Amino acid sequence: MEPVFNIDEAIPETVNAASSSTPADDLGKIMPKLRTDQHIWGIYICLLIISVIELFSASSQEVEVNDIYGPIIRHARFLAIGLVLMLVIQRFHFKYIFRLIPLYVFGSILAMLLVMAIGVKVNGAQRALQFGSIMILPAEFLKLAAALGIAYILSRNQMPGKRDVTTKGVVMSASLTLICAGLLFSHGLTNTLLIIAISMSMMLIGGVGMKKFGIVCAVYLVIGSAAMGYKIMQNKDAAPTTEAIEIAALNKEEVGASAGNRSSTWIARIKRHFRLNKAGDMIDDTNKQEQLSYIAQAHGGITGVGPGNSRENARLPLAFSDYIYAIVIEELGLITGIFILLCYLWLLARAGRVATKCKQTFPCLLVIGCAIYIVYQALFHMAIVTGVFPVSGQPLPLISKGGTSVIVTSMALGIMLSTSRHAAFKGDKEAIRQELNALPASIHSDNPSQL
Repeated sequence: MEPVFNIDEAIPETVNAASSSTPADDLGKIMPKLRTDQHIWGIYICLLIISVIELFSASSQEVEVNDIYGPIIRHARFLAIGLVLMLVIQRFHFKYIFRLIPLYVFGSILAMLLVMAIGVKVNGAQRALQFGSIMILPAEFLKLAAALGIAYILSRNQMPGKRDVTTKGVVMSASLTLICAGLLFSHGLTNTLLIIAISMSMMLIGGVGMKKFGIVCAVYLVIGSAAMGYKIMQNKDAAPTTEAIEIAALNKEEVGASAGNRSSTWIARIKRHFRLNKAGDMIDDTNKQEQLSYIAQAHGGITGVGPGNSRENARLPLAFSDYIYAIVIEELGLITGIFILLCYLWLLARAGRVATKCKQTFPCLLVIGCAIYIVYQALFHMAIVTGVFPVSGQPLPLISKGGTSVIVTSMALGIMLSTSRHAAFKGDKEAIRQELNALPASIHSDNPSQL
């Protein structure tokens, strides 16, 4: 069987003979050729400006008389920490990221297990780890861990000479996906579906054959259906608890016979989403959140009512996080709403362009995996707020309030910048040689998008 990449065939003998440097020296030689991706930075700055302006307005429910700037100051601190992380991560060669991925994935899974054992309850489920005044949501770390872990596995299991992944690699990727999805299942159906979407997209980009991909999809469907059925039957006849009644009141939802079971919440939301003529419904406790979101967007119109002039920010539950996109459209209009959508889509397109230029598989999957994590989460948020998807909770990356979400998104952007900055592009023979010396032999494989 032919090797994946024959360095002697790709580079003339005169260059081979002249190259006797160490991997460390090779990395030093790459330094003058470092690239700064202005597109990613431009998108980041645009989202940052919108975040600072709109979060201040959307946080009116949290403003205290003696501390009106408290919410925006706290958010700005996390944005500053995220910026520092981005600047630090993008300076390091992604070979270090490769080495840290197993530790990051294991740590994220361990953190989720700790949440299930000793976590703090947030909105009806154990979602957070609390250290003094600091609250961490490991679910955000786990979503990025799934993308990085799949990139790590697929890059190590490419089949030489063809665009396909070994059966072992497919099984390992699917197993990691199911582990992450299973840990997030009790937290919310949206996060579970997000993990599945990330996995399926990366498998297609990573070169998994269509037959193997079809089997994986079937496995996901069977296991997902079984898990949902078990969840429904588990507490089908359970009487609502006091805590469940309070949670339903907080979420403006109807208290059913099985209110203590999260599956009942999912089913109720799906039924409400597909009801006929829902636009004409009167506002009540069961639909207040989505209806106020629609009202806010309709009030904004094409150009918006102006920053700080939102009428619904004081009435719409979770306007500063799960429904901030509605406040953005109300104040800045449909035009800005479309602009934000295009920013995220352009981020994905830019990642795709970088990925297709990379000579090796790992940097290709690394940059596209981080972009998929960010953009899919943004699309889920927008779809929920605009009524395309049923009501659920999902932050808008960088814009919604939430320290953990901001930090993890910043880490993902830093990894994207590192990859675009350091990766050897097709045709640059000397950079390719140095990259092969720097990266472990286990991930020496041609980018599947170029096969």
